[in-house]
Amino acid sequence: MKQVFLLLCLGAFILSCGGKKEEKKDGFEVSRTKTEEKKTEVSEGVPVDLENKGIGPIENLEFGEEIDTEMAARGEAQFNAICVACHMVDQRMIGPAMKGVYERRSPEWVMNMILNPDGMLREDPIAKALLKEYNNAIMLNQNLTEEEARDLAEYLRTL
Repeated sequence: MKQVFLLLCLGAFILSCGGKKEEKKDGFEVSRTKTEEKKTEVSEGVPVDLENKGIGPIENLEFGEEIDTEMAARGEAQFNAICVACHMVDQRMIGPAMKGVYERRSPEWVMNMILNPDGMLREDPIAKALLKEYNNAIMLNQNLTEEEARDLAEYLRTL
């Protein structure tokens, strides 16, 4: 009889040690395990839309086959003077990275965003989505002329 009792006690002991239960605690938990994520330099949650021309004075813009180096040089000077406060070439900052912008937006949209950011942020769905994506950081109107904006657009082609 003692052997049966010992056997039952041993079996109960083994079963009680088998499953480890985790207690769920209130609050938050910090996980220190490193997760590998593939990050792209340009990571926007906003869809690509090459058909949207935006809201503003530019209705049609055709780029030439070759990049106009004089225009691009003037545009680069403009970019370095006013745009680098919020935009980097290949990384997100306050605003989106500019490299590959014409793979995501039409030339007309880019020009209209440069010339008419207020109207774009009020009415254009892509501009509104970007505003939300970038924590409501508003692109300020730099009061550029169409010629200055065109120089800037030409520079963006070189990135």
